[in-house]
Amino acid sequence: MPDLLYDKHDHYATFTMNRPERLNALGGTMAADLTEALADFNADAEMRVGILTGTGRAFSAGADLKEMNQRNVDRGAVAAPTTSFDPASLPFSRSKKPFIAAINGLCLAGGLERALDCDIRICSSEAYFGLFEVKRGILAGYAIHHLARLIPFNDAMYLLLTGDRVEPEDALRMGLVREVLAPDELVPRARAIAEMIGANAPLSVEGSKFMGQQWRQLQIDESYRVGEWVSRVVLNSEDAKEGPRAFAEKREPRWQGR
Repeated sequence: MPDLLYDKHDHYATFTMNRPERLNALGGTMAADLTEALADFNADAEMRVGILTGTGRAFSAGADLKEMNQRNVDRGAVAAPTTSFDPASLPFSRSKKPFIAAINGLCLAGGLERALDCDIRICSSEAYFGLFEVKRGILAGYAIHHLARLIPFNDAMYLLLTGDRVEPEDALRMGLVREVLAPDELVPRARAIAEMIGANAPLSVEGSKFMGQQWRQLQIDESYRVGEWVSRVVLNSEDAKEGPRAFAEKREPRWQGR
């Protein structure tokens, strides 16, 4: 079974993250599967809207920390990556076509960032949200650059600094999501929104999305440049190794501040 399911409908396609045994963590073959599916979706003129969701009780738990810990072990003394985020990896906001995140369950760290990269976000009443990177000694990627552009600064800092869990009602207040729905109403609502968008003039939709993203990402390159320096310091630290190691060993981390 592929780590990402890709299904086409009339004028929209559904992308379903499919690693339920790992809470749809962003590992395995998911990145390769998504790249292949997006290439087909973006090239198909009949496809006008994408829906992103997850299998099981999770939307996505973010980076696969067990895989990350194994990479750290395999890397040994070799330097870690110098950045937590590749600006080129914006698959949904960079698509000409709108994307709807139908957040069916827990939506954490890189999973939340994947939802943030979509144009419209709706969630199940069983979902919850968080940026837990500070609990693992690493940095949020997309969110350190974009979150304060999407929700009030005070709320963005709360999420980034505390690693607290955010319930659907608070996510709605912050503007993280547009609607909170009963679980069985979530995907039908996403499809209804997709059908409304798909019924509109394609060039008008593409132009509207382009201008919205132009405003949202204005002068973002400066943030990426500064973020690369900050990431180099944080991600090469002992704490950045300790966080995933503690997670894999199911214990509390022992921070050193270095």
